Amino acid sequence: MKFFRKHTLLCCFVFFGVHGFAQNVMISNVNDPNEPSIKMNPLNTDILVAGANLNNYYTSSDGGQTWSNHTLTSSYGVWGDPVIDVDPSGDFYFFHLSNPSSGNWIDRIVCQKSTDNGNSWNDGSYTGLNGTKAQDKQWSIIDRTTGTIYLTWTQFDNYGSANPNDKSIILFSKSEDGGNSWSTPLKINEFDGDCIDSDNTVEGATPALGPNGEIYVAWAGPNGLVFNRSLDDGDTWLSQEIAIDPMPTGWDYAIPGIYRGNGLPITKCDLSGGPNNGTIYVNWSDQRNGSNDTDVWLSKSTDGGDTWTSPVRVNDDPAGKDQFFTWMDIDQTNGNLHFVFYDRREYSDTQTDVYLAYSTDGGNTFVNKKISETPFVPNPGVFFGDYTNITVHNNVVRPIWTRLHNGQLSLWTDITPFEVLQTEDFKPAVVSETLQYPNPASNISYVSFKLHQDSNVSLYLYDQQGRKVFTVFENEQKGYGKFIIPIDLDQINLEDGVYYCKLSVNGSFETLRMLVIQK
Repeated sequence: MKFFRKHTLLCCFVFFGVHGFAQNVMISNVNDPNEPSIKMNPLNTDILVAGANLNNYYTSSDGGQTWSNHTLTSSYGVWGDPVIDVDPSGDFYFFHLSNPSSGNWIDRIVCQKSTDNGNSWNDGSYTGLNGTKAQDKQWSIIDRTTGTIYLTWTQFDNYGSANPNDKSIILFSKSEDGGNSWSTPLKINEFDGDCIDSDNTVEGATPALGPNGEIYVAWAGPNGLVFNRSLDDGDTWLSQEIAIDPMPTGWDYAIPGIYRGNGLPITKCDLSGGPNNGTIYVNWSDQRNGSNDTDVWLSKSTDGGDTWTSPVRVNDDPAGKDQFFTWMDIDQTNGNLHFVFYDRREYSDTQTDVYLAYSTDGGNTFVNKKISETPFVPNPGVFFGDYTNITVHNNVVRPIWTRLHNGQLSLWTDITPFEVLQTEDFKPAVVSETLQYPNPASNISYVSFKLHQDSNVSLYLYDQQGRKVFTVFENEQKGYGKFIIPIDLDQINLEDGVYYCKLSVNGSFETLRMLVIQK
């Protein structure tokens, strides 16, 4: 017996926002992954490469829906602190610490390269080798025009030493040949730190590039958050760091249930060509409001780092709960800021969620959204790692985080579609009155919209995994006026579930959610 198929459509218009539900994907729960890094290929945002301690890497060719798990090897050893980056040609780089069979533990920074989307890697090159001194906490940035790789990290005279004669410093090195060779490391800090690996150690040096090739770096240490820059491709630097924020409680702090915590900074610069082009952002967390009230902060500079704004709070919950291990990225196609961090705003114990925050106005205001489907309860006896990560391009947002629940470590991302309706000149797109009806619907659904000028328009249906399931029409020129587009759901023969109706106008999008129910 066949039943008449009737479609019920429940829909909501999404404008400048994230859908109110999450689509979490577990990348791996094998080999105790933590301290993740992730990067997408801007030439094809379906291509993703991720890494995790100590020697794990993961590849996806479908936007993060599915992942392949691998183990990285090198003759220099692979000893954690993974950093994934990608160059203008789409080649990926995996930077990590070393543990060579003939050498010293973490005695250099290793760079391994992949020319096949992370499926295989060369044996690698290295920089920073300096006797028995320890090289730690490296971060990279790659010039999207020249492909030059810039690397900054901390060198310890003697890691963990309390001897006041042992120092920590910030080093800089670059590669102009795709990671094959590296410049002699250059010290770029004036004020050194100690070697204890705590508040008075200089750490967290993350580089960023300005619109004219400026190199910007911020880090934390005994003088709080500080900044330096080079205007000549890294050859010379300011003789003294510029203060960003005193970071009054330091960068090393305790979080209940977490093996160890830190608020080390992340530095990014807007290269989008939009209204905030050239703005430098530094994101971190600290406990200035109390040891039970860790918050995520953002400061910015619009004059090349000479002056910095007072910190603004990224998490938007009432005071008194912990947000920690933040990371930030900028969508360089539109200048939007995206953050990921752990969050306990809903609990009075150590239950932990993961939140996404974003800003479309240069960090003046923020929208917070929970993206983890369920909380986890960490165990302080298991090493949790020191950071999260996030990669963004052209409104495709892929955070990555560690989950520690019932003693089990696992690695996760979220593939929820994120659509921001903007045109290339950063003004609202010329479309309004967009809706989908009737609700509930019969076999024919309608999408209605109004254009205010001649536009190139496409209309698609996507499933919950972000896969295109039907093209209603594509690249049609439509003029000023109101349009009503019918969609025959019976003809498409959709399975039960959640779908998205994506309207593209001059390359920007509006997204409507619809729930198709068979009766």
